[in-house]
Amino acid sequence: MAQWRNRLALVKAESTYNTNPSPAATDALLFTELDVEPLALELAEREIIQAAYGNKPSVVTQRSVPIKATVELAGSGSAGTAPRWGAVLKACAMAETIVASTSVTYSPVSSSLSSYAMDFFIDNGSRQAIGGIRGTGEISLKANELPTISFDQMGIYSAPGALSRPSETYSQQASPLPVNSDNTATVSVHGFSACMAEFSLSLGVETTFRQLAGCSKQVAVTEAKASGSITIELPSFAAKDFLTIASNQATGAINWVHGTTAGNIATFSAGTCAFDSPTYTEADDITHIVLPFRPLGTTPFTLALT
Repeated sequence: MAQWRNRLALVKAESTYNTNPSPAATDALLFTELDVEPLALELAEREIIQAAYGNKPSVVTQRSVPIKATVELAGSGSAGTAPRWGAVLKACAMAETIVASTSVTYSPVSSSLSSYAMDFFIDNGSRQAIGGIRGTGEISLKANELPTISFDQMGIYSAPGALSRPSETYSQQASPLPVNSDNTATVSVHGFSACMAEFSLSLGVETTFRQLAGCSKQVAVTEAKASGSITIELPSFAAKDFLTIASNQATGAINWVHGTTAGNIATFSAGTCAFDSPTYTEADDITHIVLPFRPLGTTPFTLALT
């Protein structure tokens, strides 16, 4: 009997698209959620004439593997060393810039797009090797909870085979820190020092599965438009008039710093953000303002780990 909790994923960036980089046991990634749909089919029905009612036979036109997963947002534990989830984030149309012993920074790109491979093991002695994985992600922070990055991605299908689960090794994944005043001491919205209840950023990556005649199959990225939302305690309008800022489509920066120890500090920076329609909400009977935003510019935002 295969136990669901014993599933395992090894992930590794591909040097050449959809060419297996042979993930090793040391490439194991800790997930908080991992849902692999082993085979998604697109079918073409045969339009044959038949006398009876009922379904007509179909042929398979495309085979893919959708993946939904969530990881904890934490650094590797060593400044200048990429976290194990870096390969997965890069596959969301992101670049990874490493400064040895100092920082690892992720930022959106429109060319030289990355991909990764996953060896997915289930608890019955089988492995499915999935290649060419790309997709989108969402960064989420909520007060008194652990920060996360969730992914919605797709890879190229290959049939599972018999292979025993390896003795995995988890590394380059520091323990996460809850979002609170101790660990998330800096939040700035358009120059205003804010009390943040919640933050989310969708990377907004759009993909399509392409399998044209005469070409190699691929998960192609067609667009990436990041958008987010930040919820903060409502300041007095004399202190900061976010409604007028939104009404005038004035732009400004959104920044936060999470973490206290080198190797596990995450800094989000979006230098030019415009707001969509603000709304009010409450928490603990305290009024908050919800500010949907759009990062603008050729480098709309960065996520730096130091």
